[in-house]
Amino acid sequence: MTELHQAAAAGDFKKVQELLTQPGCSPNLRDADWSNTTALHWAAREGHTETVRLLIQHGARPSLRTRDGWTPAHCAAEFGRLSVLRLLHSFHAPIDQEDHCGDRPLRIAQVYGHQDCVNFLRTAGVSGPPREGSGAGTLTG
Repeated sequence: MTELHQAAAAGDFKKVQELLTQPGCSPNLRDADWSNTTALHWAAREGHTETVRLLIQHGARPSLRTRDGWTPAHCAAEFGRLSVLRLLHSFHAPIDQEDHCGDRPLRIAQVYGHQDCVNFLRTAGVSGPPREGSGAGTLTG
């Protein structure tokens, strides 16, 4: 895990900000040891809304996927990070993409019982009823 990934996961806004100003620091660098996650996936997963905003403002692409096909919206949905889902939506980030199992963030939020996220994703115009028998992925190394 890179220093940027660690700072994003920890919600260390100042450190993320500092690292993003360094030459050669890419907010889109994937961590192969952690299913090709980016710093944005980690910030979304941990609910660090302002870090998510900072990363996107510095070029982080919310459409990048993990090895399992998860976007940052899937990560936010798994952990019930409603504020992150709202922010991603406000940036017109994909919040309705299917992962490699065919699950969308809406389904992930349902599986983990995050009704506030389910309600938001439904009202945000997210389509797709949950698929029967589909499993939810996780961010494991």
